Amino acid sequence: MAEVLLFHHSLGLTEGVAAFAGELRRSGHTVHTPDLYEGRTFTDVEAGVGYAREVGFATLLERGVRAADGLPEEIVYAGFSLGALPAQKLAQTRAGALGAVLLSACVPVDSFGTAWPAGVPAQVHGMDADPFFVDEGDVDAARALVADSEDRRLFLYPGTSHLFAERGAPSFVPEAAALCVERVLCFLGGVGR
Repeated sequence: MAEVLLFHHSLGLTEGVAAFAGELRRSGHTVHTPDLYEGRTFTDVEAGVGYAREVGFATLLERGVRAADGLPEEIVYAGFSLGALPAQKLAQTRAGALGAVLLSACVPVDSFGTAWPAGVPAQVHGMDADPFFVDEGDVDAARALVADSEDRRLFLYPGTSHLFAERGAPSFVPEAAALCVERVLCFLGGVGR
C-alpha cells in the first residue's frame, strides 16, 4: 500500500477532499490531508483564490512543503488544482518520491528549477474543456510532462468542470470522478509497497 500526501484546492480542506481521501483509504492506502488554509473553507472558487492571493501563493507553497516534514521520503504527492503546486514541487524536488497525482492542474516542469526526476511516475487528470486547465496552459504543461514517457500519463475527461472530483459540489461529475478514482487507485497499487 502507498502513503499519500494529498493537498486541497482553492476551496480549502472541504468534505469533498476528505471524501476523495476516504476512497483511497478504503483501499488500504495511508492518506495525509494537510490544511494549507488553517481551517478556512470556501464554496466559491473565486473567493478561495482571493484568499490564496491574500495569504500569498509562495506562503501556501511553503506550507505544503513543510507538510512533508516528518513524513517518509517514499511517498506519493497528490493535489487538486491549487494543491497540485506543492504536490508537483515535492515530487520534483524531494528525494525518494514514489509518484505524483495532479488533478485539474499542472505547471511547467521548469517552474521548480529542476527536471522531472527519472523513475518518478505521474498521472495528470483534467477535463478537456475546463477553462482553468485548458485556457491557462495547464494542459500544455501536462502534455509536456508526459511526452516521451511510459510512466507518466495525462487523462482527459469530457466536460468543462474544474473541480470535477469534488463530491458534493455543483462542479462534481460522478462518472468522471469515479473513473479518476479508479485510475488513481490503480496507480497507487503500482507504486505502493
